[in-house]
Amino acid sequence: MLHELLLALLGYTGDLIVDRRDHLTAESPISDECTFKLAPDISFIDPSDRELIERIIVLGFYYREMERFSAKCRNLSWIRSANTNPLEKKEKGSVYRRALANGIVEVLSVYRSAVLHIEQKLLSETMPILATVTQGLNKFFSLLPPLYELILEIERDDIRGGQLLNLLHKRCHCGVPELQTCMQRLLWHGHQVMYNQLASWMVYGILQDQHREFFIRRQEDRDIGSNSSHPDISEKLARMSTDDASLSDWHLGFHISLDMLPEYIPMRVAESILFAGKAVRVLRNPSPSFQSGDAVHPQMPKSFQKIHGLAGRFHFHREPAINMGIGDDLLPQSEADKIEAMLLNLKESSEFHKRSFECAVDSVQTIAASHLWQLVVVRADLNGHLKALKDYFLLAKGDLFQCFLEESRQLMRLPPRQSTAEADLTVPFQLAALKTIGEEDKYFSKVSLRMPSFGITVKPSLIDLPKPTSSVDGGTGASLSNALSEMSVDGWDGIALGYSVDWPLHLFFTQEVLSKYLRIFQYLLRLKRTQMELEKLWASVMHQYHSDFAKRRNDQEKSSETQQKQQRFRPMWRVREHMAFLIRNLQFYIQVDVIESQWNILQSHIQESHDFTELVGFHQEYLSALISQTFLDIGSVSRILDSIMKLCLQFCWNIENQDNCSNTSELEHIAEEFNKKSNSLYTILRSSRLAGSQRAPFLRRFLLRLNLNSFFESTARGVLNVVRPRPTLPALNQQ
Repeated sequence: MLHELLLALLGYTGDLIVDRRDHLTAESPISDECTFKLAPDISFIDPSDRELIERIIVLGFYYREMERFSAKCRNLSWIRSANTNPLEKKEKGSVYRRALANGIVEVLSVYRSAVLHIEQKLLSETMPILATVTQGLNKFFSLLPPLYELILEIERDDIRGGQLLNLLHKRCHCGVPELQTCMQRLLWHGHQVMYNQLASWMVYGILQDQHREFFIRRQEDRDIGSNSSHPDISEKLARMSTDDASLSDWHLGFHISLDMLPEYIPMRVAESILFAGKAVRVLRNPSPSFQSGDAVHPQMPKSFQKIHGLAGRFHFHREPAINMGIGDDLLPQSEADKIEAMLLNLKESSEFHKRSFECAVDSVQTIAASHLWQLVVVRADLNGHLKALKDYFLLAKGDLFQCFLEESRQLMRLPPRQSTAEADLTVPFQLAALKTIGEEDKYFSKVSLRMPSFGITVKPSLIDLPKPTSSVDGGTGASLSNALSEMSVDGWDGIALGYSVDWPLHLFFTQEVLSKYLRIFQYLLRLKRTQMELEKLWASVMHQYHSDFAKRRNDQEKSSETQQKQQRFRPMWRVREHMAFLIRNLQFYIQVDVIESQWNILQSHIQESHDFTELVGFHQEYLSALISQTFLDIGSVSRILDSIMKLCLQFCWNIENQDNCSNTSELEHIAEEFNKKSNSLYTILRSSRLAGSQRAPFLRRFLLRLNLNSFFESTARGVLNVVRPRPTLPALNQQ
């Protein structure tokens, strides 16, 4: 009887101890309750012994279920069947469950040894008793039931990957030393898989996650999971160049799967792991064009570039690039060995120490960020490209855009035609470049002028304006003036600059960054265009004045008429001067107080920092400061500035196209609107919310220049109290 009991403890039932569920296989689901029972027809066992035996044989049931779970998880037949019939429904594999099964096998081997030791003791005793069995298996009564509950929960909820690690980590916190040691050992087995995946990701940039159990996941896995058939994915990947693949991998290729992220790994650490792996992928898979730029033979045949780019695209996903010459240069093998050694130390530790893990990940991120900084800043000349963006997008090369606006001034008097607008602007832009850009400027070739669709680039303040019609193109004289005043005078505000970004600078200059530069550029170009029109207006007026003065000497009869005309126009020149004064001060504030000061701050950060992630943060702060200090993120201020520039352009064009001051009432209306808008702008900017905040540290200086003789303050107060308008406007009413 005792031998049959010992066999039952190892999962083998017989006549004395029976299983209510016979003919079970390794693929059968785990039973929720114990099915090992004493045979009901046995009558020679005392009730007390029966109760003790039924309590002991529960361990045999737990042993059998855990052994079946281990055999199921360690079965690798799915590898062979995956190649035979891909349409056949198969059990999902799991390397983490297999690791857990290896740990459970270790526990079961200790249990089997204990049963064999009990058998030896029973055979050596003259009067074997059940107490010997109970005493030998005492510690397993507190060990096997929690393990059985663990595998029961895993099977029921289909727990795998990072979720399994999280479950084991929670079970490690218990008050039973033997159970705690056992759970820590099982967690150690699970961490072996995680550390292998981390080493593959952070040392070689390869994501080894066949069963999608790692918390770093490829983005296309999410897309494929939501769509069953993707026959054109391989074709799409084949068409993509290596640069496109690298760009896609960096920004959209990988993400953190929160479902598989264990709770004891903070999100900050997971993001560091994600960044380190992506950085290693970039360093180990340089662009073919970048390789050719640094190689001995810079001119690579196009056919070879095409083949190399296609091969590199596929290997970029599955394995490291075959040609690792420059990749080894960007990430030396000594650094890779250092990363691997840190992960190996974590892997060999018997317990998981959160602090040590986080320190190791931070060290790996520092190494990756440092080498990525060396690649982007030093080898790819980041500072030179930043200077180019400042020159062209922030109008630091003011002579270029001044010349461009002068060359295209007559063109911009007419509404843009969507079909030819971009081609029409190309000629004046090239002429301006020939006059102002020297041959030593190697970055100009990366700049391109574009004219996107009008519906995308028109600002909200211009939406209510009527669209330009084809009849305007042929209008002359007063009809042209009326059409220009009715249509959107800012139809050319959609002028955009494009900048060609090469590998690896696309990691730094993302589409979001370039869109911010473009937003600032369009704002500054409108401002410069407004200033130029105001200056051209004054130049044309002075030219006309000198012409009239010469005619006055020859024709005394028209002398009085010319003087009366000048008297009528005198208030308008005051309005023009007020407009030019505001635009000039606003330009000086943006170009000197905002752009130059923030540029100096960015340059100091670049000189001090040797970390790629820090540089990205500093550059984001630089762009945010430019946008906030130029008030582009305040809708009320940006709308007022747009309307002021629109009024200035309307004022200039109405004066140039008016005949004998026939549009005096319209000019009067423009002047009144400018009065209201400029005073509203001054009132908003001088509020404590803006002038007293840190978002615009030089705003008070701008307001001081604007209100040098207290003119703005007095007129703004008058407008707010509805007491008096500006003194120049009644002069227009008298006419």
